[in-house]
Amino acid sequence: MAKSIFDAPQFKDEDGAFAYVEAHLWPEGPVCPHCGNCEQQRIRKMQGKTTRRGLYKCNECRKPFTVRMGTIFESSHLALHLWLQVIHLMCASKKGISTRQIQRMLSCSMKTAWFLTHRIREAMRGGSLGPMGGEGSTVEIDETFIGRKEGMAKAKKAYHHKQKVLSLVDRSSGQSRSFVIDGTSASHIVPVVLENVAKESTIMTDQWVAYRDLGNVYARHDTVNHNINEYVRGDAYTNTVEGFFSIFKRGMKGIYQHCRERHLHRYLAEFDFRYSNREKLEITDTMRAEIALMGVVGKRLTYETTSRAN
Repeated sequence: MAKSIFDAPQFKDEDGAFAYVEAHLWPEGPVCPHCGNCEQQRIRKMQGKTTRRGLYKCNECRKPFTVRMGTIFESSHLALHLWLQVIHLMCASKKGISTRQIQRMLSCSMKTAWFLTHRIREAMRGGSLGPMGGEGSTVEIDETFIGRKEGMAKAKKAYHHKQKVLSLVDRSSGQSRSFVIDGTSASHIVPVVLENVAKESTIMTDQWVAYRDLGNVYARHDTVNHNINEYVRGDAYTNTVEGFFSIFKRGMKGIYQHCRERHLHRYLAEFDFRYSNREKLEITDTMRAEIALMGVVGKRLTYETTSRAN
């Protein structure tokens, strides 16, 4: 019988989990998060003198630390090997995994499971990224609507009450970027596109008026007219970004079901992360989880700031 991925040492106990995380975050040895000291002669492991796993002491600033400090794991009472299990599950589940499911698996509170998944989504968020596309690349651009804006009653046959999302997908690299926008006019859409897509790119959109003037900026701008059931004309189409939306909406409606406007940007980061690191790009579930792990540093959140953040 083939072994389960969860038979790996990092998923089974704390010693294996600490060794795994340290090997990925400290490939050249421990680094003090207090003073930045990385001289191994000036850092010692506190073996046999403490019950805290993975504890080190820096001889420069004389402060103790573990690999958890300065990451999304800091101040968490949840075992590190359970953190790694949830990271792997979120990375391996194409449409996400619900908070209730995490709660049942870990036998923890709903609050713990909810906060845990939001911290992992934060690790999946990209940092300062340069423009996507470039010469010879094609970027598809489209907007969609999801859920209902807070404080607005449901309205039939109208979209003003919905949350607006703009997504960009690079056909060449397979990368996607998604943004919560306040509206679908040119003043809301164009600045995002100009900041995130290289001017040498070819862009593909539908015929929404907000995209009309982008042809004056980019190397080429082609459109398809969905109003007359035109979806493909040669290499002009937006089917790739619409495929991303189909995965996103199935996950949001079928798995997560309820998402407040203030948290939508993190859910978008989760779906962007999985899409940009998918199997088609020869990235396995294990590789995807390792990439997510590398994003945990410097992204510590507290429950109060997460639950109240805009």
